[in-house]
Amino acid sequence: MRLQNKIAIVVGAGQGSGTGMGNGRATVIRFAQEGARVLCVDRDLKSAEETVAIAAKETNAGECAAFEADVTREASMKAMIDHCKAKWGRIDVLHYNVGFSIAGGDAPPTEITEDAFDRILTVNLRGMVMAVKHALPVMREQKSGVILGISSLAAWEKYPYVAYKASKAAMVTYCQQIAIQNAEHGIRCNVILPGLMDTPMAVDTRARHANKPRAEIAAMRDARVPLRRKMGTAWDVANAALFLASDEANFITGVQLPVDGGSLVDIGH
Repeated sequence: MRLQNKIAIVVGAGQGSGTGMGNGRATVIRFAQEGARVLCVDRDLKSAEETVAIAAKETNAGECAAFEADVTREASMKAMIDHCKAKWGRIDVLHYNVGFSIAGGDAPPTEITEDAFDRILTVNLRGMVMAVKHALPVMREQKSGVILGISSLAAWEKYPYVAYKASKAAMVTYCQQIAIQNAEHGIRCNVILPGLMDTPMAVDTRARHANKPRAEIAAMRDARVPLRRKMGTAWDVANAALFLASDEANFITGVQLPVDGGSLVDIGH
């Protein structure tokens, strides 16, 4: 019960169509299993409600509730923070788990459009900035809080598309800024960098975009992972988030935690 009596918000708690479990949904389940009350936020309320229903089946799980919000609107992010504070009295963990690339029209440097760039940066980065903007006063008043962002190994490695890489690299530096500016308030901020993961967004979206079978895309990705030649799962990301959200990581702030099966070590070889 590492998050017992903690109040958490997971933004991106639903998931798109595809095979398996997404990072956001898995994180909600792990947080709830460890005793947290979780506000499950997504633009697709039905999907968030599905996450709540799955989490509710867990033994000794903390209470979960669904909330509809649009990360592209600051007012919606403020409403999310206000709702959580009104419902449970505090906010201990803010976990931003929203992002996309190909589905948003991402493209190589010579092909990227203004609309696609703005769309992806708005969802991947600005949404977190606005969520944190409204969470910080609550956490500062409490003298405690944890902020987590999902970046990507794409921030550091070779990646073909412009907007995703730029947004995920920016999230790393943004979280460093939040960490150092709020350390005196007892607030920690860290970022997770998933590598090649077997999730609906990562695999199924690419399969549809390339018009190839999911199994073929998965096999290509598996072959690139040093550790066991097998992609990670949403549970790997969720467990990293659980650790960083818990008091076990009480002295850890401003870090970037790769969850990548050794891919980062392999860069340049």
